[in-house]
Amino acid sequence: MRACFGRRYMISASHRLHTEALSAQENQATYGKCDNPHGHGHNYVVEVVVAGAVDPETGMVINMVELDTVVRSHVIERFDHANLNLDPLFVNRVPTTENLSRAVFALLKDALPAGELERVRVEETENNFFECEGE
Repeated sequence: MRACFGRRYMISASHRLHTEALSAQENQATYGKCDNPHGHGHNYVVEVVVAGAVDPETGMVINMVELDTVVRSHVIERFDHANLNLDPLFVNRVPTTENLSRAVFALLKDALPAGELERVRVEETENNFFECEGE
């Protein structure tokens, strides 16, 4: 039987939603105020859900301390207080929160010490959240 364990983390980052594939007018129409040349920031909540068998010795799907270490080294240290547009993962990709959730999923997928990454959810604001699940 599989069980899930979820943990939430906070990062603060800035981005500008803009693509060279669109004209200035098209970018403005598509992204509105989020196309501000100076960018804007969010206090993101990143939720990581790991699924798997419960270890009979520890009673856990994944050790929380080990999960925290992986998330800190792969996600928080990389994105916290960063301009997402400057990250190599977003050189050819608009740093929307949809793409941020995909990037976080990809960074964590093979880095977990136990369990399987089930889902990443990124809350951009109290009204907007984005999820990425494995296939």
